[in-house]
Amino acid sequence: MKTKIDPPKITDENSLLPQQVHTLQSKEEISHCLISDSLIEYQEADRVSFDKVIFRNVTMAESTLHAIELTDVIFENCDLSNVNFSDAFVHRTEFRNCKLIGTDFSRGRFQNVRMVDCIGDFASFRFGKFKGTAFTNCRLVSSDYYQAGLTHVEFSECDIDQATLAGCRLKEIDLSDCSFTGVHVDIEDLAGCIISAEQAASFAGLLGLVIKSDTDQ
Repeated sequence: MKTKIDPPKITDENSLLPQQVHTLQSKEEISHCLISDSLIEYQEADRVSFDKVIFRNVTMAESTLHAIELTDVIFENCDLSNVNFSDAFVHRTEFRNCKLIGTDFSRGRFQNVRMVDCIGDFASFRFGKFKGTAFTNCRLVSSDYYQAGLTHVEFSECDIDQATLAGCRLKEIDLSDCSFTGVHVDIEDLAGCIISAEQAASFAGLLGLVIKSDTDQ
């Protein structure tokens, strides 16, 4: 059963004002604009708020945007690698074909969020709170969800090899069409997790099981 996720409330892109942004100030509010082909680097700011904004072909680098607030926002073809977004509030936001390598979303709150065709290797979502979030066709190798609350979260056709899911309750989380050779989980959190028959061997070691193949007869 698919989780209902409300999309960003941006009904007409043409109504957004084109804007170039290169510097950010704490508690700055930016709304109703299209930010494209921009480089935002070496910024440190707290509680910057973006409302009804599209980021297109934007690179953020060497920046800490602590407790950023994103509401009705779309990121398209953006590079947000290694940016510190810790304690972010992210609502009705989509990340499309973005680089999120090593991005720090720890302790973030995510509601009605989609990440599609993104690369999020080594991204941190530790201690995050998710409610209505979908990861679709994303590469999330060694991403970290330690003790995150995963409520109505979907991982669809994602590479989650060596992802850390320790401390996450995985009941009703469907990993059956994801690829991985192993993930880091706690045995007590596996109850109700949905996996494929082929993936069962990856979890057997956690239970102390030894799988014997027909060739071992």
